[in-house]
Amino acid sequence: MSLNVRPILSALLRNRTGAVLVAMQIALALAVLVNALYIVVQRVEKMQRSTGIDVDNVIVVATSGLNDRYDSVAATRVDLDYLRGVDGVVAASAIGGIPLSDGGNAEPLVTTPDGNRADSYNSFEFDEAALDALGVHLVEGRNFRHDEIQPPLTKEDAARPIAQIIITRALGERLFPGQDPLGKVVYDSLKRPSTIIGVVDPMLGAFVNSPHPDWVYLKPRAPTTFIAGVNYFVRTRPGARDGVMRVIEEHLNQTNPDRVIHWVRPLSYFKNLSYLWDRAMSIYLLTVTALVIGVSTLGIFALATFNVSTRTKQIGTRRAVGARRRDIVRYFLIENGLITSAGVLVGCALALATGYWLSLHYALPRLNLYYLVGGVLALWGIGQLAAWQPARRAAAVSPAVATRTV
Repeated sequence: MSLNVRPILSALLRNRTGAVLVAMQIALALAVLVNALYIVVQRVEKMQRSTGIDVDNVIVVATSGLNDRYDSVAATRVDLDYLRGVDGVVAASAIGGIPLSDGGNAEPLVTTPDGNRADSYNSFEFDEAALDALGVHLVEGRNFRHDEIQPPLTKEDAARPIAQIIITRALGERLFPGQDPLGKVVYDSLKRPSTIIGVVDPMLGAFVNSPHPDWVYLKPRAPTTFIAGVNYFVRTRPGARDGVMRVIEEHLNQTNPDRVIHWVRPLSYFKNLSYLWDRAMSIYLLTVTALVIGVSTLGIFALATFNVSTRTKQIGTRRAVGARRRDIVRYFLIENGLITSAGVLVGCALALATGYWLSLHYALPRLNLYYLVGGVLALWGIGQLAAWQPARRAAAVSPAVATRTV
């Protein structure tokens, strides 16, 4: 028994209220599904991008002096000698600032003495062991030498210049597009020159939520202690991190009564904290999307069930005049397909409009059309599956129902 769309569409138009409501549910579900999934994928890609740092095996120790007797230079030397000798430690260093912590120092760099200093880039005070302590790879040039590491800044010489720096490849491309930055000279906010002696890649700085977290440069100087305390970075062999943390925390707490150990934490703690909002947003969007799709599925199921229950005699009559079970199933699936298709068409326009609004107001990338196509196919399939059971129930109606009085 052949079925055509016109009588099915005519029947829908005579009882349009439920169909319109379900179609609008589908449209809303499509708009939410496509845009939410697109945002979640961006968040996940952001959290999973390479940091260039051996995050899982790095420990951060925060210390500061308690009184005027505290000698930060001597204490740092003693502490690093101890940390480098602990079993399981690969490298240890004192670094100004904490990568991946979403907080730190930013300073301008320009390629000419009188260049525009509107942009600032994340900077760290490093020594010659810091690259090994973080697990960052030098891909060009050389590391700092021990004799190039300046002592910490003091209040009296806070404007001391830096002769050499190491930068990330991303910052090199920013400053010298299409050129090799090695050996080039850059200038700080006081127009003092520094020569680029090395390039690392990749490496994310402290500000992981900034548009360009890999615009980073490193200065050969011991951490400035009059602004904050000293942060020790300890890189361990894989699997040894937690044991090393317990050992060094116990030892450092018992030495040097003139300073305090604020905490001993894995670097992954700061990374997870910086991405906490992204993780929470992803979970929230996925939850809302699942609820919206669930409501839409229930709406499709309820409408199909209602249509079957109100057309029992009509179904029996069709069966009595020769309609097969599969013809009845096909009828209700086509009817549901028309409703779903109408909702999907409206949903496409709504999804594109929502994506444009998000990109305009929140600087998000434009919606990828692959997500829209995938969302259309997914919702259309979900819609048909939701109507499948009511359609099968309709097909089970006996032809004898046609002879009964309703």
